[in-house]
Amino acid sequence: MPSKRILLMYISKVSGHRSAAAAIEKALRLTDPGVEILSLNAFHYTNPIAEKVVNRLYMGVIKRFPCLWDYLYDNDGVAGKVTWMQDLFYRMNSRKLRKLFDSFRPDVIVCSQAFPCGMTAEYKLRYGYDVPLVAVLTDFVPHLYWVHNGIDFYITPSSEVDSRLCARGVPAAKIRQFGIPFDPKFSLPVDRQSVLSRYGLNPGGKNILVMGGGQGLGPIESAVISLDRALGSDFQIIAVTGTNRKLFHKLQALKASLKHKTSVLGFVDNVNELMSVCDLVVSKPGGITTSEALSMGLPMAIIKPIPGQETSNTDYLLKEKAAIRISDADSAGECINAVVSSRERLKELSVNARRIGKPSASMDTAAFLLGICGKRISPELRGGRKAGGCS
Repeated sequence: MPSKRILLMYISKVSGHRSAAAAIEKALRLTDPGVEILSLNAFHYTNPIAEKVVNRLYMGVIKRFPCLWDYLYDNDGVAGKVTWMQDLFYRMNSRKLRKLFDSFRPDVIVCSQAFPCGMTAEYKLRYGYDVPLVAVLTDFVPHLYWVHNGIDFYITPSSEVDSRLCARGVPAAKIRQFGIPFDPKFSLPVDRQSVLSRYGLNPGGKNILVMGGGQGLGPIESAVISLDRALGSDFQIIAVTGTNRKLFHKLQALKASLKHKTSVLGFVDNVNELMSVCDLVVSKPGGITTSEALSMGLPMAIIKPIPGQETSNTDYLLKEKAAIRISDADSAGECINAVVSSRERLKELSVNARRIGKPSASMDTAAFLLGICGKRISPELRGGRKAGGCS
């Protein structure tokens, strides 16, 4: 029996989209060791030079002109004016896509970012390419660039996202509410004492995790200083700086002047261990980080979310009472100290986080993908048993 072939597409080497693709790949291999998987940075594959330019432009805009990004993100008027450009871009990449599809011959295509998803959807409709295409949303908001007739299924994180997709014209039968995929290892038990001793921290202390995604974005330094000033003596701090080497060295130099025990880490692959030993995480609300924290019942304190998707993620978390929002990093310590000092408040946040968390998101997604491999997507198949949808 031939092995099943699954093509995973994302963009950006260090991103939530890449993390989601990696989580799905791991879950697929755990479920079916014989599956063939090609995981591909689609933007780099189709436009390696443009990728560098766009990535730098994006980072520059969100750091220096966040209001501009807020205006551009999910703006129907803007999207309508650039449709011709988007269509042209898709057509220019058709030859490379055909080469990729003919070479790998996937049984199903999975996209964790809207650009490769839209490009593949358009290719499917233009050339009659009959391979299932699955969109995996990695935030708690379905912006309009996700909506395309060529997409066969949507993997979503919440009923609210399902409703918004339906409002944009997506049939409910296409929706599966499995959650945002993250590494299955978050479901494994962790030896708390071993983890803390590894980083020179007291196993009996209370711990606050401060991070800013894989790239170490946000006011991490200010938050650490504020926490050190306001927290009680039994607290410890773990700061993760990601790929931000400048921030890593600044915090390492700062450690000697801090009152609390503080462990400063760079890019790590054991966030599951760090979250499991902490009482609260201070972070920007990227979709993957948020889903990881929710699955562990870990309350979040959100500081300066990126306008657009992260602002929407924040709104969702606040509505569900699974997080708090802090307007100013300099006051983070006082706000967080008030929360962690109240056992009732901390428990409420934790209970709500677990309530909306989806710890089996990756494994559920993997099982679904393997189930539709090579199948022609008929209306009956789309209308089968699903984990989400709209009334």
